[in-house]
Amino acid sequence: MKKYIAELLGTFTMIFCGCGAMTVNEITSGSITHVGVALTWGLVVMSMIYAFGETSGAHFNPAVTFGFAYAKKFPWKEVPKYVLAQAIGAFLACFVLWFLFPESETLGSTFPAEGFEPYKAFVFEILLTFFLMVVIINVSTGSKELGTMAGIAIGSVILLEAMFAGPMTKASMNPIRSLAPAIVSGNLQHLWLYLTAPFIGAFLAVISCSLIKDDNCC
Repeated sequence: MKKYIAELLGTFTMIFCGCGAMTVNEITSGSITHVGVALTWGLVVMSMIYAFGETSGAHFNPAVTFGFAYAKKFPWKEVPKYVLAQAIGAFLACFVLWFLFPESETLGSTFPAEGFEPYKAFVFEILLTFFLMVVIINVSTGSKELGTMAGIAIGSVILLEAMFAGPMTKASMNPIRSLAPAIVSGNLQHLWLYLTAPFIGAFLAVISCSLIKDDNCC
């Protein structure tokens, strides 16, 4: 049970801090700023990787879990259990945020920017997840020295993507990160793209990785 609890706690912390930063930024009229939100996401992911990486692998994302399973680096039978643990953590975090900040209308929900067509946001999210998964699958299966840098590398790419893509799509790259706040806050518009694009991006990343490093991917 330790690895499932680690996934639950890691996902809870990630969603609480990341979506919490977005929520506080919303209700305080931008006091944290877009840069502050991006930094929060990057730093909390990095911290949780170092905290729980050795226990569960620090997935915190159903698309990442799927990607590892497809790459034959994670048993398929464990996928539903990991996703369930991630979902529990994400929903608990959003319910706590809802309790703390009932005046928030979004609780950190993801949706395309006004005027940015959903199909463009769909492609954008595929690419964002592709970049993220390429980094994850390479640094998590490299040398010991590279492994010690995994948290920094993954946290940095999330910070980078949140920085430039956040204003357009909120840079989800994570189905459960989008699903939980959407359901708790009632913002279900365009949810389909955030539930599908990350899986496609992760799949494409594993395929591309297999063309470069046969020992790392399927």
